[in-house]
Amino acid sequence: MTSSSDQVQLIECYQNWMIEQQQLLQELLKVHNQKPNDEQELCCIIEKLVKHFQEYINRRAQLALDKASSIFSPTWCTSIENSYLWFGGSRPSLLIQLVYSLCGSQLESQLSGHLQGVRRGNMGELSAEQLSLVSELQCSIIREGDRVSRRMTSLQENIADSLLTRLANNSNESKTESHIEQVDQALDSHSKDLASVLVDSDKLRMNTLKELIGIFTPLQAVDFLIADKKLHLCMHQWGQRRDHRRHGRT
Repeated sequence: MTSSSDQVQLIECYQNWMIEQQQLLQELLKVHNQKPNDEQELCCIIEKLVKHFQEYINRRAQLALDKASSIFSPTWCTSIENSYLWFGGSRPSLLIQLVYSLCGSQLESQLSGHLQGVRRGNMGELSAEQLSLVSELQCSIIREGDRVSRRMTSLQENIADSLLTRLANNSNESKTESHIEQVDQALDSHSKDLASVLVDSDKLRMNTLKELIGIFTPLQAVDFLIADKKLHLCMHQWGQRRDHRRHGRT
C-alpha cells in the first residue's frame, strides 16, 4: 500500500519532470530557431534531452520497487492522460505515428517550395531510406510491445491462480496477524512483478526514442523532439482544463 509520503515522492517526480519538459522545449526552440545549421549545438540539446529522460526513468524504476501500482494508475495525471497510458507512459508506437504525421503535414505545407528546390532540412524532407528505417523500427517496436503486453496479461490472469486467491477465500482468518502478513507479502511480490513490467516498458520507450534520433539528422531530430514535447505538454494542459471544468480537479 502506498503511503502519503510515497505519494508525495511520486507526484514530485512527475511534476519535476513536467517542469523540465517545459524548460527543454524552450531550449529546443531556441536552438532550432537561432542555430539550425550548428550541428554541435543541435547534438548538445539532443543529448541533454536523452540524458534527462534516462534520469527520469531511472528515478521511476527506483520508486516502482514498492510503488508500482500507483505509477500504473497515477492520480497526478489528468483523465485524458490516463486514458491513453500504456503501462505508466505513452505507447512507443505513438512516436512512430508522430513521425509520419509530421512528415506528411510538413511536406504538404512546403510542397511548392520543395518543387522549386528550397530545402529546410526538417521532418518534411525524410528520405526514402530514412522512411524505410522508420518502418523497420515500427515493426520491431510492435513485436516488443506485444511481448510486454503478454507479460502484463499473464500477470493479471495469474492473480486468480496465486496465493492471493487462496488468502481471499480464507475469510475466517482475514483478521489474524499471520493472515495479514501473508497478504502483504503476496501483494509485495505482485508489486515487484509490476515494477519489472514498468522497467521494460520504459526501456522500450527510451530505445524507440534513441533509434529514431539515430535515423534523423540533428535538425530533424530537434524538429521531431519539439513536436513531441509540445504534444505531451499540451495534452497535460488541456486535460487539466477539462478536469477542472468538469470535476473541479486542479
